[in-house]
Amino acid sequence: MFETKGLNHITIFVENFDRTLYFYKEILRMRVVHQGGHYAYLESGATWICLSGEEIGQARPSRLEQLHLALTVDDADFEQAVQHLRDHNVPIVRGPVARGVGKTVNFLDPDGVEWEFHTSNLAERMRVIAEMERSKA
Repeated sequence: MFETKGLNHITIFVENFDRTLYFYKEILRMRVVHQGGHYAYLESGATWICLSGEEIGQARPSRLEQLHLALTVDDADFEQAVQHLRDHNVPIVRGPVARGVGKTVNFLDPDGVEWEFHTSNLAERMRVIAEMERSKA
């Protein structure tokens, strides 16, 4: 029996490659590992992201409005991260807000992909859920 070992990578098809690459490099501060033509590979922690400006991306119907992608930000850096988004006029669509687990802010990249800065992790979330379930019992 096999099991998945975690998120491997994300590929995002973009309309304006240069604009979107700038956003991921300068706004989200991801490191470019390789760039060629109209594609680039970037790193964010243990996850890698491919930006593709290929025409095939424009031919695919978008389902991105049904999901969001979250990046971990240290709690101590959260306010600075939110201010960084504001300083660069990044559209904030939800938050910033302190939830039962961590702080979050949701925002859009230049192609309308919804991202979230999140200060919590899965272990913390499971702890809060367990507490909520115990209080219902």
